[in-house]
Amino acid sequence: MKKILLPKKSFYEKVFEITKKIPKGKVCSYGQIAVMLGSPRAARAVGYALNSLKKNGLEDVPWQRVINSKGEISFKGDTIRVNLQRKLLEQEGIKFNMLGQIDFKKFGWLT
Repeated sequence: MKKILLPKKSFYEKVFEITKKIPKGKVCSYGQIAVMLGSPRAARAVGYALNSLKKNGLEDVPWQRVINSKGEISFKGDTIRVNLQRKLLEQEGIKFNMLGQIDFKKFGWLT
């Protein structure tokens, strides 16, 4: 019997797959996704993958549900994206405290 080799998925594709599994009203950190992918030191690469979505036009990936390990939206000078992310999360029922943080115990996925 002949073996059929399927193409391996890229790191970015794997990030998108996991991100699509985060349910509405829940969040996950970049680091948690990196651990799920077997690359615990690749949190920054997860962020790069999600940042590429606006360039690739993949609107079906709920990027807004991925935040940093402090429970905050990561800010890299893009206030429009930060405001959009907060608005999208609040529309899903996610609450921020006075410091702009989300409680992982209440809203975390798989915690």
